[in-house]
Amino acid sequence: MLYKHAKYGITYTSCLEPYYQEFIAGSTNAEHVKEITDSYNVLKTVAPGQPSPKFVNYENNAGGTTSLDDLKGKYVYIDVWATWCGPCKAEIPFLKEVEEKYHDKNIAFVSISVDQAKDHDKWKKLIVEKELGGIQLMADNDFKSQFIKDYFIKGIPKFILLDPSGNIIDSNAPRPSNKDLIEVFNTLNL
Repeated sequence: MLYKHAKYGITYTSCLEPYYQEFIAGSTNAEHVKEITDSYNVLKTVAPGQPSPKFVNYENNAGGTTSLDDLKGKYVYIDVWATWCGPCKAEIPFLKEVEEKYHDKNIAFVSISVDQAKDHDKWKKLIVEKELGGIQLMADNDFKSQFIKDYFIKGIPKFILLDPSGNIIDSNAPRPSNKDLIEVFNTLNL
């Protein structure tokens, strides 16, 4: 049970070190310890303060392509989602509210779809139907995209917050539906 929870839970925790130490203290299975340790080592590379992994030339629904470096100088709130993901779509109204509240602040709202190429038209249609704002991008290779792998994303929705220099503030940022997100933005003086 400990392993089953840790396998995915470690990718969502905001307290990586204590989470990992708790798992190590409770696990007696060497294979499980190795797997969770490997996950822990990857997740340390996307800990707060680390430079964010990059995405390059992702298709932008508004036309052309967008890379993470295009957004330097702004805070960046990234929503990793897909059209088939119910919990992702449930966040849309909340994300729209947050975007509206902060539309004139130094923050870019970026939604990265991990839909497969065969669902490209479905992605474009949903953007229109739901009147999605922000910067709407499609990952270059769904869940196999290097950016997604670098963040060790095993489930969506996933929210990431970066500072204006491109460093990670939180690779498990609160969802738009969570009031803690506004508190985080307030501490950043947005």
